[in-house]
Amino acid sequence: MISAENCRIKAARQNAIKTDIRANIDWLEKRRDEISKEILQAIEDDPELKDKAKLLQSTPGVGPIMTSTLLTELPELGTLNRREVAALVGVAPFNHESGHWKGKSFIWGGRGSIRRVLYMAAVAATRCNPVIRVFYQRLIKAGKAAKVAIVACMRKLLIILNSMVKHQTHWQHFTPLVETNSHWV
Repeated sequence: MISAENCRIKAARQNAIKTDIRANIDWLEKRRDEISKEILQAIEDDPELKDKAKLLQSTPGVGPIMTSTLLTELPELGTLNRREVAALVGVAPFNHESGHWKGKSFIWGGRGSIRRVLYMAAVAATRCNPVIRVFYQRLIKAGKAAKVAIVACMRKLLIILNSMVKHQTHWQHFTPLVETNSHWV
């Protein structure tokens, strides 16, 4: 709604209308901040969610927004296998084929709100997470488009986070396993 109101304020011609829209934007931003604080407090008050949040935030590239999004919108995290969690979020590639016709694989479906936040976390992870950075660079060197490589990093990051929650393992203990034991991820 904040984005829509920002677009409306640019198109408004009269100052009175701009003032009303600005007041609405201010209220929406204030309410967004209040809700964010309430979510963070709810996570802090629940011992199980607090432990999961610590696990998730031990991963480079995963911050409080990604953590709260996963904890609130993906309660299945840590209970599914890698294929199931990727399909549930909508980052699993599905083939478009019919008979003899073979097409490209695309991601679709799933929980878009998680996918949007996961995208930004994956972009950050390509810069600060050694496992995701190496994976991203390998895909780019192999000739994959940047967006395709980012989506693959989204999937890998989600699978790593799912596995960390499943096995109650912090990032520093998890990293050697990711690099040496690919079936773990």
